[in-house]
Amino acid sequence: MIRIHSIILFAAIAGSAAAAKVDEVRIESGELKGAIAGGVAAFKGIPFAAPPTGRNRWRAPQPVAPWKGVRSAAAYGSDCMQLPFPGDAAPLGVTPAEDCLYLNVWTPVQRPSGKLPVMIWIYGGGFVNGGSSPAVYDGTHFAERGVVFVSFNYRVGRFGFFAFPALTKEDPNALLGNYCFLDQIAALQWVRKNIAKFGGDPGNVTLFGESAGGMSVLTMMTTPLARGLFQKAIIESGGGRAGIGPMRRVSESGPNLPSGESVGIAFAEKAGIKGEGAAALAALRALSAERVCDRLNMASMGNPTYAGPMIDGKIVLESSEQALLAGHAMKIPVMIGANSSDIGFSFAKSMDELFAPFGANKEKAESVYDPEKSGEFRKAGMLVAADRMMVEPARFVARTVAASGQRAYEYRFSYVAESMRKTWKGAPHATEIPFVFDTVAARYTKDLAPADEATAKAALAYWVAFSKTGNPDGEGRPHWPAYSASDDELMNFTNDGPIAQHDAWKARLDLTEASAQNK
Repeated sequence: MIRIHSIILFAAIAGSAAAAKVDEVRIESGELKGAIAGGVAAFKGIPFAAPPTGRNRWRAPQPVAPWKGVRSAAAYGSDCMQLPFPGDAAPLGVTPAEDCLYLNVWTPVQRPSGKLPVMIWIYGGGFVNGGSSPAVYDGTHFAERGVVFVSFNYRVGRFGFFAFPALTKEDPNALLGNYCFLDQIAALQWVRKNIAKFGGDPGNVTLFGESAGGMSVLTMMTTPLARGLFQKAIIESGGGRAGIGPMRRVSESGPNLPSGESVGIAFAEKAGIKGEGAAALAALRALSAERVCDRLNMASMGNPTYAGPMIDGKIVLESSEQALLAGHAMKIPVMIGANSSDIGFSFAKSMDELFAPFGANKEKAESVYDPEKSGEFRKAGMLVAADRMMVEPARFVARTVAASGQRAYEYRFSYVAESMRKTWKGAPHATEIPFVFDTVAARYTKDLAPADEATAKAALAYWVAFSKTGNPDGEGRPHWPAYSASDDELMNFTNDGPIAQHDAWKARLDLTEASAQNK
């Protein structure tokens, strides 16, 4: 009996020692010490590339310098340099800085013998705002459900997208212009090399993101530089069509669209820097981070000195829509959707101008978007713009993926937090995020209702199930059918709970699809 008790005691001590070491990990670049809270070990502020400062400004991510000793991974690193957007539903938790290429990992303390699925999050923010530190992006609840969760920072604004003649001459064979996407690829490569040390399976990775993050997932699916780095994708309000216009090219001008280099020259001139050669580039790299930012954010992003994502011929070869239609995208399972009051931009100044793009279907479109003939231009314009930018493109991606022989799952997020139902008529852009992460307590605090918590747990369960198996279904929740063009079924997260239903927006989306095909 004494011997048996000794064995049990020894096993318990060994188990405790093993659990205590879960917050210590040695990766390729050095040793880390994270922090354990509850059943989750979190490692924050891990550098995945050298600081993109000085000579590294507007260069592809460079290797991390190995460190000696144990590096603390208890706090977030700086989010990337930007002017935070007032009223952001995901406010940054740390001060932005140019030295920002850090990532975070959440992993369960208690792990099975096999490797765990991995989920990698890409935040939104219009490519000019956003970071991994907001409280609503905390990965704890994913880890609690058996997922190794990763989030990371990527350069935004002019730090993430910039072209200049001297940059091209500096190294014509370099990867140029889209530094944002190169950061994302570098983070995926880091996961491939290091995630097994945290209990994750580098062969079972789901990449997901929202808005600009969702657009980034589509870009990662279609760039040759990310092939094989993830096996499943989730796109939340990330479009899929050409968006609000064609993409510019790094060096070549297009119809009514200056090249990225021309935009870079315009910014240099605004900053008082003349010329296009090496001296001008050195002066640009010597500008303070604040001067490069130049108050750019989501309220001011439509200006002539900011290029945004570009076709560069190596990282981005074509638009996501072109790649999907041509069969150039990765053949992987996809989950995609949009919100019931999602975002869109309309520049029309009248009903006639709004419906003109529908061509021969103009009158049909007017009857569908304004059935009561109210003439409420603003209301109809918001519906048309959201359908063009987010809702129909989500269905387009689901249709295209399904037609390629891969599983596709479409959703519509219509749930509105109880405290906001008198204010919001539908679910606005990005409001699904705290439900997916089950961080609704951080978002709604004292106004949180039991129904909000229940919807969050359901949404999280679907997302986790998809990451594990490529199918969001599971016991104890409504069946989510795979997308089929014959019935247009999707999962709708409503105020009464998630329900699988025929797409009630079908007439609108058919008309939007027809106008997209005829543009």
